[in-house]
Amino acid sequence: MIEDTAAGYLPATVRTSSGSVEGHFANKSSGVSEYLGIPFAKPPVGDLRWAPPEPFVGSGVIKGTEFGDTCPAITQPKSASDAEGVNLTPQGIEILTSILWQVNVTYSEDCLTLNIWTKPQTGERKKAVLFWIYGGGFTTGTTNNAAYNGQYIADQEDVVVVSVNYRLGIFGFPGAPNARNNLGLLDQRLALEWVRDNIEGFGGDPERITIFGESAGGSSVDYHSFAFTSDPIAAGYIAQSGTIFSPQTQASPAQSAASWYQVAEILGYGNATSVPDEVLASMRSKDWQTILNAIPTSSGIEGVTGGFSPTVDEIVVFSNYTERAAAGNFTKRPLLIGSNDNEIGLFRVTFGLQNITYPDATWNYLQEQIFTCPIGVRALASANNHSPVWRYRYFGNFPNLKLSTDPDSGAWHGSEVAVIFGTDMAVQNIVERTSEEENVGKYLRGAWAAFAKDPAEGLVNYRYGLPEYKLNGTTLLRLGYNNAIGPNLANPNQYDSGCPQSTT
Repeated sequence: MIEDTAAGYLPATVRTSSGSVEGHFANKSSGVSEYLGIPFAKPPVGDLRWAPPEPFVGSGVIKGTEFGDTCPAITQPKSASDAEGVNLTPQGIEILTSILWQVNVTYSEDCLTLNIWTKPQTGERKKAVLFWIYGGGFTTGTTNNAAYNGQYIADQEDVVVVSVNYRLGIFGFPGAPNARNNLGLLDQRLALEWVRDNIEGFGGDPERITIFGESAGGSSVDYHSFAFTSDPIAAGYIAQSGTIFSPQTQASPAQSAASWYQVAEILGYGNATSVPDEVLASMRSKDWQTILNAIPTSSGIEGVTGGFSPTVDEIVVFSNYTERAAAGNFTKRPLLIGSNDNEIGLFRVTFGLQNITYPDATWNYLQEQIFTCPIGVRALASANNHSPVWRYRYFGNFPNLKLSTDPDSGAWHGSEVAVIFGTDMAVQNIVERTSEEENVGKYLRGAWAAFAKDPAEGLVNYRYGLPEYKLNGTTLLRLGYNNAIGPNLANPNQYDSGCPQSTT
């Protein structure tokens, strides 16, 4: 909360199950209290490496002034000299360096922390909560990312914003046949439970938590909607450019085990014919850097998940999502879901940096089959089961977020994130924000917050009115269309012609 002192308002120390967290004012929003690096789970080291997260319980003081360490991940930073062949703009180089390549972060297995931005001295006493899950193909990502700073949403929209770290790659989704899998998703769930139990102390409403995420974060949101139906915690879901129907989102136990044993064999710890417990013990004895270095490199589409991703266990990740979706076997709470008009604009650049190119027809096919169609299938599942759903397609194409010029990167995969968070000038500082981008950003922040405040009616009552998604009708929300505010409604069939499963 906020303490009133002779010197003015100061962020108060908040007592939580993790300890007493000292806050400070956000650097660009003087009225927003920022609490960073709060541990919600014990460090997943030793016997807790490749084990479900255990709650962190403490009584000490947590400074809350710095982001926690980033979970170990494989990144492949590039330099400006690599950009010549893919027509990267100067701001594009800064954006990729800031968002994608994770420079200037500290890696550690002791990484299970979360961050909170709140403005409890104004507005509602118990505010709606937006709980952010970052993307990165389940192999990379961090809350210590300039794009994900929650202070601007909290300042503008009278909501509490939370972001959470979770384990990635082989540490979050190991595939070991004798150990629990999908640890990264379990990390997210434990963080969500922590927020439910502690957020009221920060001015948040535990009954109004909306989880939102992009790419693998969007898929994570959808995993939660299917996995925790008996106790969802979330009042609403926002899935940006990701769903459980996204290709390569989940692997079979055999596929994941093969990836696990491949690394174990490279390290000399055995293979699929070895005693599983001995392999696991040996792998736990090795430092995380050596383990990451043993993972074979991959590129292009195969490199998106790096061989380690959510794995079917029939507990958190299921093998029959098509049947479950058709039967309505998911949490029937409001869903806002969508994709971007030129998702592949990012991959044209990142694949190009790996000297991988495809014909335009292939890129268009990937856009459709990886993003447009899966989003349509998931939206239709909610609509057919009479669960409130809104579907959008984002078109914003602003100069300061332009990655490349030939071809134009357009509304590339993830480009909406900095606009929604209001961090477009934090991920690059070369090209100024336009007035159109300022307006679209405010509009989107307002829409996301309206949904969080009232998932059932917030969007219907928001500016211009955003109708629920229906297959037959002009209910697809074209957001940022022509870089303007408002929904600009369209018939989804305009984009779903190659998606038979999303049109029936």
